Amino acid sequence: MRLAGHTLGTPNHTVPQALDLFRAAGLDAAEVIYQDDYKSGLPLGDRRAAVEAMKAADTAGIPIVGLTPYTTAINSLDDAEWRTAVDEFRGAIETAHVLGADRVRVYAGSWHPGDNDHTARWAKLREALETLAPEAGQAGVRLCVENHFGTMTQTAAATAALVREIDHPAVRVLYDQANLTFTHDETFEQAFAVQGDLVGHVHVKDLVFTDPNAAFRATETARVNASERAVRSRVVGGGVVPWSDILAALLQHGYDDVLSIELEYRWHPQDLPAPEDGFRESAAVLRAMLSDLTEVRNA
Repeated sequence: MRLAGHTLGTPNHTVPQALDLFRAAGLDAAEVIYQDDYKSGLPLGDRRAAVEAMKAADTAGIPIVGLTPYTTAINSLDDAEWRTAVDEFRGAIETAHVLGADRVRVYAGSWHPGDNDHTARWAKLREALETLAPEAGQAGVRLCVENHFGTMTQTAAATAALVREIDHPAVRVLYDQANLTFTHDETFEQAFAVQGDLVGHVHVKDLVFTDPNAAFRATETARVNASERAVRSRVVGGGVVPWSDILAALLQHGYDDVLSIELEYRWHPQDLPAPEDGFRESAAVLRAMLSDLTEVRNA
């Protein structure tokens, strides 16, 4: 498997600086945020910035394999908002194609407790992905729907249901067990039972609970506010997520692709070491786990 650094973990670095940091940490690739006004991201629709990032990736020897947009209105019932969101994803697909990246993260719309019109919003979400899937496929890009709170696919079951309904090879699951863990949804065994054959990308992070019995709540989508948190972020291997078992399950389900280390330094720097250390430590733990798995398989 290839290990990638995610620029969520490098908020104080430009994209070229982040690529150099990933190389120094022993990583193989990068996943880059696609969002305006973020230092370690690429602005929406800025082809020149994408070309410069591609050149920087070539120089660093760290290919950019994925983009992470923050667009959430692809389930909006307002037609103008929905079309704007779909066009933003078109821009992400085009930018990924310029970069040579083959995957784009998808937030499955916006959905929070107390929202209504689930059926209508789900239909708009489906329409958006059914519209974008052929365009993504033609560009050599897959749209990876994340297991993520604040969206219509918080659970593995909902994510799998959506991807199966779309039924297009360019729409896959972005598996994030840490998200499923702190929302008290599926265990990794349960997640693989429903979506194991659909995984197209993986985010890797770790956490510890401050109160394992606290009900999950989040009023935002991108992050959990400090007042709502019942967990603390950790480098991989320093928390409760059973990554060795998860890696074994990924391999058993035929996934031998990118593991993107999502160090949450942008949101929770107080929990984590400096990015230089956090990425290096996480990469070392993952490589040791993968080496142990290889030895077991070859025994």
